[in-house]
Formats: sequence, structure tokens, C-alpha cells
Amino acid sequence: MPDLRALVADELNLPVDPRVTAMAAAIAARHGEASRAVLFYGSCLRQQQLDGLMLDFYLIVSDYREAYARRWLAVANRLIPPNVFYFEKDGLAAKYAVMSDADFAHECLPDAWTVSTAARFAQPSRLVWSTDAHAAERAIEAISRAAPTLLGWTVSMAPANAQALDLWKRAFALTFRAELRAERTDRSAAIVDADPDRYQRFSDAMGRLLDYLGRNGPRWWRGRQRHGKFYSVARLAKASLTFAGGADYIAWKINRHAGTDIALKPWQRRHPLLAGLTLLPRLLTSGAVR
Repeated sequence: MPDLRALVADELNLPVDPRVTAMAAAIAARHGEASRAVLFYGSCLRQQQLDGLMLDFYLIVSDYREAYARRWLAVANRLIPPNVFYFEKDGLAAKYAVMSDADFAHECLPDAWTVSTAARFAQPSRLVWSTDAHAAERAIEAISRAAPTLLGWTVSMAPANAQALDLWKRAFALTFRAELRAERTDRSAAIVDADPDRYQRFSDAMGRLLDYLGRNGPRWWRGRQRHGKFYSVARLAKASLTFAGGADYIAWKINRHAGTDIALKPWQRRHPLLAGLTLLPRLLTSGAVR
């Protein structure tokens, strides 16, 4: 049976639509020699559909200061990683997050600042661009730690006889609660059910590793979830400065996943941070965002 790192490497190297590769290269070029690797992940990868949707990328950079011409962007990225940007190429739209190589590796480990990165990269992703073999190896090494980290956080929150797929579903349900999300409450199960064989293979490759990982109970998770919600608000506030059309994107995403009908007013488009602050209480009260 392949070990976990081999499974991760094989999955990361699976082919993608050439338009994804071209967009990844263009994103990397935007940040010059600081760019180390580009990862493609998310719903477009799972659904194998690109047109009419927003593609999701992570850009790994060597250093924040080197990645930006404007110093405040480097400071913002260092204080509240990642920065998120909007990008278009060849009729496709994307958002990409920027994180340093060191921060990305840290966020896939058990002492990560938030649970979000490990949860995202415990799911399928593709390494669609890298500057060299060393950068590719660093990305593979970091992502190989994401699944053990995620499930290690979760084992104490599941029944002792929980099956592997149930543990994965529990893990995603818990991490979803640590973010402001507009998706349906059954989304965590749907992620696993979309490719159960994949999640079973990853569990089998981890073997008894989870028995030796730290166990975190309800109190730890409540703290992570409170921290994650506040962190999500801070990231949204920052994204209003870095993400062109950010208010429209957020409204579109909420409408798509929560079944709402938010129509932004002109002043909300001009002042996306204020728009978010005025919309958030109503969205939380209605349950559209959790």
C-alpha cells in the first residue's frame, strides 16, 4: 500500500485542464521571483467545471516583501495571512490566496493558527505550477501533513468505533463551524461522499498514526471556532481592500449557497467593508451565514 506522502504526491500531479495551468502560470508571473508554487483546489476541481464559476488557487511565495511592490500588502499578509486577490484570464475568473512557504507549512501542522488551511488541503488539490523541484517538494511535504493534522484534531470528537469516512465528515463539519460560511449544513458530508474511495485510501495510509497525535476535546474546538469566526471577519475586511469586486463576489457566493437574494446598492459596492459590516448581522440572524 502506498504511504501517505506517495498518495499526496500522486494526487497533486494529476493532470488538469490546460486553462487552469495557464492561469496558474499567469498568477505566479504577477508576483515575480517570489512565486514558488501554485495549488488548485476547491469546488471547481471537485466538479471538474470551470466556466461560470470562480476557480480557487493558493500561491506560495518565498517572502511577502519580495512578493509585492506595495509594502502595506506585505505587512497585511504577514499579520493576517493569506491575502486574497481576484484574477481573470481567457474568460475565466479566479481568486487566489497568497501565503509564504513558511506560513503554509505551519498552517498544515497541529499548532496552526487556524484550522482552515489544513482542512482545505486535506481535500484534493493539484500542484499546477512550481518554480523548481525543490519548491514542488516543499509543497508536497506540507500537504502531506494536512490530513493527519485534521484528523488528529478530530479523533476525540468522534465515537471510539467511528468508521474512517465518518471521522472525515466530522472533521469537515467541525472546521466549517470555525469560519463564516454560507454553504448548506450538509456540505461536509457531501465533500466526502463525492469521492469516498479517496478518503478511505488516505485513512488506510495513515494507519495507526492518529493514535499518536494530540487529541483535542470540545473546549479546544469551541476556542478554535470562536477564533476562526473572528479571523474570518478580519480576513473579509482585508479582502475588501485587496479583492476587486469583492462585495459582488461575496453577495454572489452567499446567494448561491444560502438561497438568499442579496442585491447590493451602489454605495455598498463603493464601500465593501461598510457593506459587509451592515449585512453581517442580518445574515447571521437569518442563518444564511453561520
